[in-house]
Amino acid sequence: MRHEKMEVWQRSKQLSVEVYRELKDLRDFGFKDQITRSALSIPSNIAEGFERFTEKEKFRFVSIAKGSCGEFATQTLIGIEVGYITEAVGQHWRNEAMTLSRMLGSLLKALDMRPQR
Repeated sequence: MRHEKMEVWQRSKQLSVEVYRELKDLRDFGFKDQITRSALSIPSNIAEGFERFTEKEKFRFVSIAKGSCGEFATQTLIGIEVGYITEAVGQHWRNEAMTLSRMLGSLLKALDMRPQR
């Protein structure tokens, strides 16, 4: 299956786009760089994993994407608390990150059950 057809990739790509658009004028470049990188890491690692040759490599990159969900959710919470992100936007992002994390967890379980190549 191509990663572009997967709902988890489509949703994570859209989340990344939302983050870039919402924070385009943020002047704290360190924070902006970190949170956009973690959001971008989710669809990017899914794509990279699905371009790899072995199931082991695919599993590894999907696992990294799942970790990036937690990183992004934490950075979003901090962004809310320091006033960079509104409560409404931040809660939407955190909810989406946790949904993506659950989806990736299910994907990892499915990948773990496949025969290794």
